Parts: sequence; structure tokens; C-alpha cells
Amino acid sequence: EDFPNDLTPQAHFSSLNGTSLRCFLRSELSEENLELWLACEEYKSASGSHNIYNLFINPDAPREVNLDSETREALTGLMEDPTADTFGEAQQRIFSLVAKDSFPRYLRSSYSQQPLKVL
Repeated sequence: EDFPNDLTPQAHFSSLNGTSLRCFLRSELSEENLELWLACEEYKSASGSHNIYNLFINPDAPREVNLDSETREALTGLMEDPTADTFGEAQQRIFSLVAKDSFPRYLRSSYSQQPLKVL
């Protein structure tokens, strides 16, 4: 789906507008998608390792995201020697899922129309 530049999922993921998107995703029980995307962005720019796999990817993860088995298995194999790009494929798949599924509903919801509120 094509979105105006200021209404792209990327813009909402990366900006303060993510707060209303976060509230919407929470209402749909899929806030972990945004959290994974943000954690991957932080991981790329951080010098230390993050526990992204155990929090989001592992089948027993407390905030498990909806990834296909091929991506999940590939990540499992990369965990011995992770790099800054280790979670790139998972991040892109989750971004695409939200962009095609949750984000169009978010734009039609009252959440996208509300002024930004502090959580």
C-alpha cells in the first residue's frame, strides 16, 4: 500500500508519533512488533549485545513476534556470532507485517487522530 511520506510506517516507527502507534498496537495485542523493530535499530547503533533473541525470537520468548520458521531458524544459527546485521531480516519481516496489516488499520483508527499523549 502507498502512503504519503508523513504517513508511512517508517515515519511512525521512528518518530514521537510512534506513541499513538504503540497505543494502537497495544490495543491489538501486537506492540511487540514495534518493540522488536526499535530494539533492532538500537542494536545496530550500540556497541554492546542485546538480548533480542531471548525477548522476541525464541519460541518461548515473553514478547515473541510472529516470524516464519525459516527466518527464526536462520537467526538461531547466527546467535553464536551475532553482528550488527544479525536481526535485519527479522526486523524487515516484522516491519512488512505491520505495514501491510496493522498500519492501515491504525490510520483508520481514532488512535492516529488523537493528539500525542504522554504515556
